[in-house]
Amino acid sequence: MTVDLSPVQEYYKDKTIFITGASGFMGKVLLEKLLYSCHSLKEVIIICRPKRGKAPETRLEEMFKLPIFQRIKDERSEMLKRVTIYQGDVTFDQLGLSGESLKHVTENTNIVFHMAATLKLEGNLRDAIDMNLLGTRRALNVAKEMKQLEAFIHLSTAFCNCDQDVMYEKVYEFPHKPEDLMRLAEWMDVKTLDAITPDLLKPHPNTYTYSKRLAELLVRDHYESMPVIIARPSIVTPAVAEPLPGWVDNMNGPTGVLIGAGKGVIRSMICNGELKSEVIPVDIAINGLILLPYHNSLAEKRPLQIPVYNLTVDDAKKRTWKWIMDVGRDLGIKYPFEVGLWYPDGNMTSSKFYHTICTILFMWLPAYLIDFLLLIFGQRRFMIRVQTKIAVGLEVLQFFTTRSWDFKSTHFEQIYKELGSTDRRIFKINTDDVDDYEYMKVSILGGRQYVMKEPLTSLPKSRIQLRFMYVLDRICKTMIISGLLYWVSQKLRVVDLFRSVFHSST
Repeated sequence: MTVDLSPVQEYYKDKTIFITGASGFMGKVLLEKLLYSCHSLKEVIIICRPKRGKAPETRLEEMFKLPIFQRIKDERSEMLKRVTIYQGDVTFDQLGLSGESLKHVTENTNIVFHMAATLKLEGNLRDAIDMNLLGTRRALNVAKEMKQLEAFIHLSTAFCNCDQDVMYEKVYEFPHKPEDLMRLAEWMDVKTLDAITPDLLKPHPNTYTYSKRLAELLVRDHYESMPVIIARPSIVTPAVAEPLPGWVDNMNGPTGVLIGAGKGVIRSMICNGELKSEVIPVDIAINGLILLPYHNSLAEKRPLQIPVYNLTVDDAKKRTWKWIMDVGRDLGIKYPFEVGLWYPDGNMTSSKFYHTICTILFMWLPAYLIDFLLLIFGQRRFMIRVQTKIAVGLEVLQFFTTRSWDFKSTHFEQIYKELGSTDRRIFKINTDDVDDYEYMKVSILGGRQYVMKEPLTSLPKSRIQLRFMYVLDRICKTMIISGLLYWVSQKLRVVDLFRSVFHSST
């Protein structure tokens, strides 16, 4: 039976795609979307390292059991057979490939999506360089041997040029050279490298954005001899529609904040609520990635500069952080999580002093109290460890939520303008018709179902628990405030003052 293909689907017909980082959040969504919507492709090759004693083949089988691959099983189950997996790792030369596997990759690949990276914003510089910089060089070296390569898509981040007031779709120069940092990481011991890291990073807030910026320079330097393209998504959030509304499998960024606040663990965070958020749903970002090779194939002549795309949503669709947090709090009460630590009534502030007071009173003190009770009852303590991770995560995140960002996405917007109606529908990258409140709702429920593994059937029970938490929260706050007022009055002798005033008046 002949199937009518859209121009983008026609472009991917009989193509072989090679993906690094396919087991990550965005990688899974990319793999699923390619198999589902680019169903005329020839093959998708992915690499994966063994993990917890599980071979790559076993990990792939488990991945296919995830809910996001259900529609492929129901509608296009034969596409799963077009996935080839090899044991590989971007921290090894030749990506860990050798012999027949390396030969198969280099002789057949048409398009590379290089997505493997360490996303630990607070991670050490050695690991960031090894994964994000050296890993990119290793991927480029393998791609150089590909006989039929049409496009090499390097996944970067929109925040890698944080010293710029306005971030255009171009590669910015930087005093540090990728080759120098790679050599430095090879011969310098970790302790010494950690000691000089703060000075190296400036003006970058963390090793992630720093290593990603250097990786862009490395990719740019290969443009003369390779068809390389750079894609820069902003903060990637749960899916708006595909493969499932609200799909997410991690607690990075806003998702972690919403879950932590919904569980009553996060009570305060530093954030300028009036600033607009820079987020993009994962399915919108992935559709953008898929469109990049197609869009560049239409160019009549090769651009003088490397193609760079800022994958961001339209300015009119960017909500303020205050709106996101307020709506998130409201939805967290309507659709509560199971067994929260406390009633979800946190707040955000731009005052570090107020934030410090709130974290001491409502985050650290309860953590120590809970661990003390667990110690008494002979149970495993965990709250101080959890609170420490949260504190580090919030400190890293505040760099992005207390600054105004100005991304220019002219190239990305041009893709949409040149798409036909069918491809606009299949590979949706415009969010003008997305209901923001409904999207926040599916994001909360997605975090609940897919990250916390809490089924929707538990909502009635969770609402009962939430009402109990509300009463307990108000009782405790009343007792704490009353105790503080009494202590202050005793220290200032307010009661004695009132008595003396009363007696003198009588």
